[in-house]
Amino acid sequence: MNTIFSRLLTFLVISAVLGACASGRPSYKASEISDTAADSQSSDYSIGPGDSLQIFVWDHVDLSTGVQVRPDGKISTPLVEDLQAAGRTPTQLARDIEGVLKEYVRTPVVTVIMQGFVGEGAQQIRVVGQAVSPMALQFKQGMTVLDVMIQVGGLAEFAAGNKARILRKTADGEVEIRVRLRDLLNDGDIEQNIEMMPGDVLIIPQSFF
Repeated sequence: MNTIFSRLLTFLVISAVLGACASGRPSYKASEISDTAADSQSSDYSIGPGDSLQIFVWDHVDLSTGVQVRPDGKISTPLVEDLQAAGRTPTQLARDIEGVLKEYVRTPVVTVIMQGFVGEGAQQIRVVGQAVSPMALQFKQGMTVLDVMIQVGGLAEFAAGNKARILRKTADGEVEIRVRLRDLLNDGDIEQNIEMMPGDVLIIPQSFF
């Protein structure tokens, strides 16, 4: 009897584990999602043009300042001119600044703090066309089409929402994913709420009558 009970208990435990694994959230159109998507979602943030930085030089208030990364990807701070910032992490940039300041300051200690995020193009999601406020957005882990549409204010008056498409770069080239935005926003068609990836471009065409 104990053997039968033990086998039954083991079966129930295995079934529960398998059931929990199967209940995970499925990916939408998995065949169209880049195999390298996980690699592009690095935890190390790369600075991009337009980002706002606070440069803090320990024990040197006169060298500490706030700057915005220029369109050419460079910054200038006291004693540091035209230093490449785009593509560097805050820690890497801090070390670069220390390298320059060593010529003027004994053992400089620099900290770079992010104040405003825009990011590199590969870390952005761009919305173009008939959105209320088309713009480039900083990608965030787990961001969906609905999150994007909320940030851009929804569809413009003459948008052909159900003809929208997402352009996505994959290891095999660029793919186009159709998305029916009007069905998502007006009818709550959750199947259209595709998860976004870094570098995606959401194109919303104009409706022609």
